Amino acid sequence: MFGRGAQLKTPAQVAVMREAGLVVAHTLDGVRQAVAPGVTTGELDALARDLIASQGATSNFLGYHGFPGVICASVSEEVVHGIPGSRVLRDGDIISIDCGAVVDGWHGDSAITVPVGDVDPAALALSEVTRGSMWAGIAALKVGNRLGDIGHAVSSFVHEAGPYGVVEGFTGHGIGTEMHQEPDVPNVGRPGKGLRLVEGMVLAIEPMVSAGSPDTVTLDDDWTVVTADGSWAAHWEHSCALTATGVWVLTAEDGGAAELASLGVPFGGTLEA
Repeated sequence: MFGRGAQLKTPAQVAVMREAGLVVAHTLDGVRQAVAPGVTTGELDALARDLIASQGATSNFLGYHGFPGVICASVSEEVVHGIPGSRVLRDGDIISIDCGAVVDGWHGDSAITVPVGDVDPAALALSEVTRGSMWAGIAALKVGNRLGDIGHAVSSFVHEAGPYGVVEGFTGHGIGTEMHQEPDVPNVGRPGKGLRLVEGMVLAIEPMVSAGSPDTVTLDDDWTVVTADGSWAAHWEHSCALTATGVWVLTAEDGGAAELASLGVPFGGTLEA
C-alpha cells in the first residue's frame, strides 16, 4: 500500500524486510573482515556474492541499471557507486562498501566505511562523523515528524563536528518491494517541513560526507562518483522501519537496539535469539 508518497508496510512485511536486512548485515560483516592492504575491490565483490548466495538471497545491486557488481566499493576520494574490480586497497585507505539483498521480493540496503590497515586519525574521524550523522538522522524517525527533520539532524550533526561537506546530490530513499522508492530522503532539510512520517514507512538513511568540498564529479564509467577536490569521503547507511513502538534498524545485527537506547529512541523491533 502506498500512502502520501511512501509505500507503507504491514508488520508481517517488515518482518520479511528484517530477513533481507540481516542478510545484508551478515554480508557486510564478512566483507569488512576481509578488507586489508593488497586486497582488490573485485575480491571483496566475489566474497559478497558468495555470502549473499549462501544465505538464500539474491543481490539487488547486480544488474541494476547495468551495474556489474553486488557491492559498490568506493575507495578514499570515491564517494559512492564505485565499481568493484582491479583496484588494490592500500594501507591507509578507507573504503565505503554499499550492499543490498532481496528475500521473498523484499529489499535490504546498507553501507559501511572501513579503514584499510593503519589509517590517519583524520580519515577515521571523517568516517565516525558520517556514522554519527546517520544515527542522528535515524533518531529523527518519529511518528509525526517530517522528512525535513531527518535531513536537518544529519547536516546539523556534521556541521557541528567540523568543517566537513555534506554531499547533497545523492540521498537516502524509501525501500520495500523495490530498492529505491519514494520518498527521497535528503541529508539536508528544514525541520518541520516535508512529508509527515507515519507508521509503516521504511526509509534508508544514508549520509555521504567529504573532508573538503561537498561537490562531486561522476567518472567516465557513468557510475563512480568522486569528490571534485580530491578530498576523501565516507558513506554510511541503514534501512529503518517506523513501527508502532519505535524504530527498527533492519540492517543492524541487533536491530539498532544498543545505539537507539544510547540516543533515547524507542526500539521498535524484536530481539532475535
